[in-house]
Amino acid sequence: MELIKNKEMPKDAPIGVFDSGVGGLTVAREIMRQIPNEKIIYFGDTARVPYGSKSKETITKYARQIVRFLQGQNVKAIVVACNTASAYALEEIEKELDIPMLGVVKPGAKVAAETTKNGNIGVIGTEGTIGSRIYSTYINKINPEIKVIGKACPLFVPLVEEGLWEDPVTDEIATRYLGSLIDSGIDTLILGCTHYPLIRSTLRKIVGEGVTLVNPAYETARELKELLEEENLLNREEQGLGTERYRFYVSDMADKFRTFANSILKYGILSAKTIHIENY
Repeated sequence: MELIKNKEMPKDAPIGVFDSGVGGLTVAREIMRQIPNEKIIYFGDTARVPYGSKSKETITKYARQIVRFLQGQNVKAIVVACNTASAYALEEIEKELDIPMLGVVKPGAKVAAETTKNGNIGVIGTEGTIGSRIYSTYINKINPEIKVIGKACPLFVPLVEEGLWEDPVTDEIATRYLGSLIDSGIDTLILGCTHYPLIRSTLRKIVGEGVTLVNPAYETARELKELLEEENLLNREEQGLGTERYRFYVSDMADKFRTFANSILKYGILSAKTIHIENY
């Protein structure tokens, strides 16, 4: 099935943002903060989460379906707010589109490479992201001398989704996961999953003040703004009262998604609509 091709986009067209579930809301939150005039259509694939343990072929299939849905909503750009999908599907799918597409990996890798002083960078993420070595690939293109140490942290996502952001259980798991990275002498740590900024205070407490935490969600929003400016797609007009600025869609569990979203976004989410993403 061919992806829908959109022609010239008006500047007030929305930005499509998608993730395997709720983690990408940290990216949406940064876009809301940094480019507040933009409309957003968010899709969380809550029926098929997590992506981190699935194959490249499966994730690429899922991402294509979501992109078709977003293209049908006439978005002017797409942000892959999922590290695993950015690692496995972005390069292939962006070739098929005629609108800008941005992932979360490159912006985070770039900032980490510029930030490290001792050349030792840690990356934490899902099994898929770490197994893909995508951060190592991008960072070593910038500086082949940098040593990148990856650590899969599969329990962080369910802990975050259960709301255990500051909890002794999360402290204990994080201490176990991060011990080897600390011992390896990293001075920079990439939060290589969009859920992880929600446990930033826990991670900071464990790695200490001497390690710089890089949040790809923040860097992605910053890069998106630059990209929209380059493509002459940045919306400089303030949204009027009553404008439907943010729309949310999921593949399952809309009520649970809405509750979670309202806990991290300052804009109240009244509804999240369930769609059958397998139909796309």
